[in-house]
Amino acid sequence: MNTKNIYSYSLSDLSAICSPSFRAKQLYNWLYVKYEKDFLAMQNLPKTLREQLSQEFSAQNLECIAQEHSVDGTKKYLFKTKDGHTFESVFLKMKDKKIDQNGKILESEKYTFCISSQIGCKVGCAFCSTAKGGFIRNLDSGEIVEQVVNLKKFNKIPPEKRVNIVYMGMGEPLHNFDNVVKAIQIIAELDGLSISPKRQTISTSGISPFIDKLGELKLSVQLAISLHAVDDELRSQLIPMNKTYNIENIIEAVKKFPIDTRKKVMFEYLVIKDINDDLTSAKKLLKLLNGISAKVNLILFNPHARTKFQRPDIQKVRVFADFLTNKGLLATIRESRGIDISAACGQLREKKIHLDDCVSHETTYKTTIKE
Repeated sequence: MNTKNIYSYSLSDLSAICSPSFRAKQLYNWLYVKYEKDFLAMQNLPKTLREQLSQEFSAQNLECIAQEHSVDGTKKYLFKTKDGHTFESVFLKMKDKKIDQNGKILESEKYTFCISSQIGCKVGCAFCSTAKGGFIRNLDSGEIVEQVVNLKKFNKIPPEKRVNIVYMGMGEPLHNFDNVVKAIQIIAELDGLSISPKRQTISTSGISPFIDKLGELKLSVQLAISLHAVDDELRSQLIPMNKTYNIENIIEAVKKFPIDTRKKVMFEYLVIKDINDDLTSAKKLLKLLNGISAKVNLILFNPHARTKFQRPDIQKVRVFADFLTNKGLLATIRESRGIDISAACGQLREKKIHLDDCVSHETTYKTTIKE
């Protein structure tokens, strides 16, 4: 039976379907507060409505077919869609709970969900495992929202516990603009997940026209730019799309983007050994970001089997960060999490595809031998 994804519907959308409209809020409570996926179990809804929802909609659109857990608390999930494709989501435990000697909670845990927006990616970054698998399709808004629901449910995170969302998984979010925007709005619904756009960050390779378009919507969403290089020659090698939307275009779009005065635009800089980790690059980066309320997140490259790039020396990265900070540009070093598992974008998916191919080839081989 071809059912519709219930997570693609906003509260106002469901209010037009459910009669009386207050039933939509009850439904939202089941979906986003109790994480219930069986419509027939939603006992305070009339039986006829529960049956109607079961026939027309589905809350089970993603199947978790693989997961890996890191010693640092990172968890990676591989989801399978109804049409048989796979993509990844990552659960990041950013801070542990702090408790004093009397058992009083001084600081609660902090979580970030790294969410995919596409199956595969068109950008083709030279360092990214996702790029190796090519582009298949966009995720619809419901498939994006359901990732958040599943990660909260799988990790038993209470509905009142706020988390941070980063559209930084597989895919380029701005290549799936309409679905990502709708997902942001659904995730922010106060009667649902209630995760403010200020806690949601779009990480983009820098499609300047869509940065402008996103800014015009004034969603209050945060912006992160995957920069990774300080000149067009190197950036075009790392990110071929730079030939269309170069650094100058991106910087101009960022300068126009509406940012909360208390916030800064994040510039992500993947540090690769002997490629972009030198002090000369740091000096160019400082000049490039002059006049922008910016902070730089230095990310140590997480090696994978299908790359020629290497992880940088941490001492060299610290020199890079210290130079920027001493010059007044906030720079942090983000140690790659989940380095003992397939945590970089696309790695778990590529591993699963490779294993499935190996099984398929072995089965074909054995069948051929028997014949």
